Amino acid sequence: MADDAGEGEQYGLLLYYKYASVPDLDELVSFYQSNCSSLGLLGRVRVAPHGVNVTVGGKLSSLEKHIEAVKARTLFEGTDFKLASSHQPLNDRVAKECGFTSLSVRIVDELVTFSSHPLLKSPNISNAGRHLSAVEFHSVLESAGKILEESGNDNEGLVLLDARNLYETRIGKFQSPDVETLDPEIRQYSDLHSWIDDNADRLQGKNILMYCTGGIRCEMASAYIRGKGTGFENVFQVDAGTYVCELCQKHGKGGPLVSAVEDGIPEESLQQIDLKTHPCPRGIGFGSPRKLRILCLHGFRQNASSFKGRTASLAKKIKNIAELIYVDGPHELPFIYQPPVADQACDSESSAVQRSPPRENCKKKLAWLVSPECCVGSGKTEWIVADGPFDLLQYQQQTGGSDISLAHLKKVFSQDGPFDGILGFSQGAAMATLACAHQDKFKGEMNFRFAVLCSGYLPKIAEISHGTINCPSLHIFGSDHGKDRQISNTASKDLATYFEEGSSVIIQHDSGHIIPTRSPYIDQIKDFLHRFI
Repeated sequence: MADDAGEGEQYGLLLYYKYASVPDLDELVSFYQSNCSSLGLLGRVRVAPHGVNVTVGGKLSSLEKHIEAVKARTLFEGTDFKLASSHQPLNDRVAKECGFTSLSVRIVDELVTFSSHPLLKSPNISNAGRHLSAVEFHSVLESAGKILEESGNDNEGLVLLDARNLYETRIGKFQSPDVETLDPEIRQYSDLHSWIDDNADRLQGKNILMYCTGGIRCEMASAYIRGKGTGFENVFQVDAGTYVCELCQKHGKGGPLVSAVEDGIPEESLQQIDLKTHPCPRGIGFGSPRKLRILCLHGFRQNASSFKGRTASLAKKIKNIAELIYVDGPHELPFIYQPPVADQACDSESSAVQRSPPRENCKKKLAWLVSPECCVGSGKTEWIVADGPFDLLQYQQQTGGSDISLAHLKKVFSQDGPFDGILGFSQGAAMATLACAHQDKFKGEMNFRFAVLCSGYLPKIAEISHGTINCPSLHIFGSDHGKDRQISNTASKDLATYFEEGSSVIIQHDSGHIIPTRSPYIDQIKDFLHRFI
């Protein structure tokens, strides 16, 4: 990092947000740029007409000075500052992946993107739900059965609404007797408003208790719900998100803790809560973390079995953090026989037969994309003689069959998913790129969080503009001096530019048409995957 913390000094991270009307955006931006730069803080500051959202890192002493300077501004009265000590990024590469290589202060329209499409009426953040402390939140859950018993009306009961995305909710959710937990199973936060619209009948007339991770997402979502009018007034959210509380420590749940006493919750109040009645959600530190599930797409003229063999070393070295699931491409190809030069000059049928390759025990050769004139899907495994020497640029002519392959992947996601990520090699990487580009189109049918593209290229059929694919991606390919004779370094490097700026990580190696598994490359691959655990 540009400004290393001195030896012996603790490093830390600071997160906070504040919804409030900002009278002078330029002045506030100037404050952050000056203050953070002078203290050597790096990270991201987003300033909007309705507030700020800040994530910065640096020396703990500098972060504490920053908090004091912010508190001195009346705009930030009542702000909840989340400050934690942490390990400093090991090097510039790790810092870049975490977003701490520079200070970025920008003016934005929204602190969090609530909708990918403009809303007819933006939520009025001043209409957000009431904040409940952890004690109050548990108390409401505890009284849920009594409320139902006294009212005799289900419609006056409670519902828990989880405002997190699908990958976060897999860690665990609040569960309580007599209270329905609604999990929208959304891929990203900007999908939540659509779920709310489609499930308004499950919310109307209820007391709605919301929770997320840090609180900022609940602010906008609760205001959106309350803005629907009659029957949607009673919306509440747990203050500052969810954390692993002292109750979990007391009952042996373990994990990193935020002190309940320091957070303004009396210790004696926490001791009155019955953990059996209201189990806390599972969080970081509870048992072994779940492995990532990565769907693997083989290259041209390969199949799932052969690709599994070729990536056995990779699978072994990441087995503690990821499980690789292999799938066959939908297009079956004929076997190609490249006869020796002597055979090509011979017209004797008997000679050709004698030198023909075996017809039995040959595994299918499959593809994701094929040339338009290619005969596929016949189910036959006949050999045909190549019409010329191997063409290194043949992949540029493989422009057909993408619709069939995308439909095939949708079926795989439905039957064998969910998957956290998708890995593609060569033509498989081109197919994975198409899947990334079509995520919005297949929302809910083909969801994943990241892509690993090895020796990849952009398929000719794709009508994609530079910087438009919104998916975190790892690009692995041979360097300028590498030995990949099949997919050029330029093609793989160009592919990365089609993903949104800042969302791509590039690993260039000095080997051929392979996925490298020796150091330092395997360490870089693991670093990328760890971001999603």
